[in-house]
Amino acid sequence: MKILLTGGSGRLGSELQMLLPGVVAPSHHEMDITDAASVRALIERERPNVIVHAAAYTNVSAAERERERCWTVNVVGTRHIAAAANAVGAKLVHISTDYVFSGEQGDYREEDTPGPVVNYYALTKLVAEEAARAATQHLILRTSFRPREFAYPVAFSDVLTSQDYVDVIAPEIALAVRHALNIEDEVLHIATERKSVYDLAKRRKPDVQEGTRAQAGVALPGDVSLNTGRWEVLRATLAGDGWA
Repeated sequence: MKILLTGGSGRLGSELQMLLPGVVAPSHHEMDITDAASVRALIERERPNVIVHAAAYTNVSAAERERERCWTVNVVGTRHIAAAANAVGAKLVHISTDYVFSGEQGDYREEDTPGPVVNYYALTKLVAEEAARAATQHLILRTSFRPREFAYPVAFSDVLTSQDYVDVIAPEIALAVRHALNIEDEVLHIATERKSVYDLAKRRKPDVQEGTRAQAGVALPGDVSLNTGRWEVLRATLAGDGWA
């Protein structure tokens, strides 16, 4: 199986390259996802079986100021990738986010209705999911991850999440990617247990200070924890079949 990865130099993409030997990961210079012709040319040349679309504009605060750029990367870029996937008969594995949910209840399941979104980044990622569904074969992976080390002096105790550090999440994503052609689900939640961002931060930055989302300078959802029961069952099945 030939795998092509977008966003290979990013936080998740860098981890996936180590976990998926032989993956084709074109640079931005080699394939600009905002340019349909660039995407089509490279994907038709490589003809992958699976395209992992991890490239995205992810700066939540800056997205409020750079809305056009955020939309172009997250939505228009995904449209180009989905069209190219169809052109070569590839399956699209689209990396999405827990922010597609409002954060009003938490423990969101795959079939729960997304929205209403609370910031512009979230809007673009929700629309990008619909763009990804234009691929005849698609798998949308909703997840959330931090760098290997918590990067901020303050972490919010009133933001609840299932996110984890990228070195924890990436192996789970890689497992789903390796067996994407055998996975029948169209949406999966891959994350860990529900916790506050503050509790997560303390695991690797014990001196982190406790804060609240009112300090963020951008609207943040209160509880976007994901229910991962469907993935846990599937992962056990993969392991039982010797696929892990």
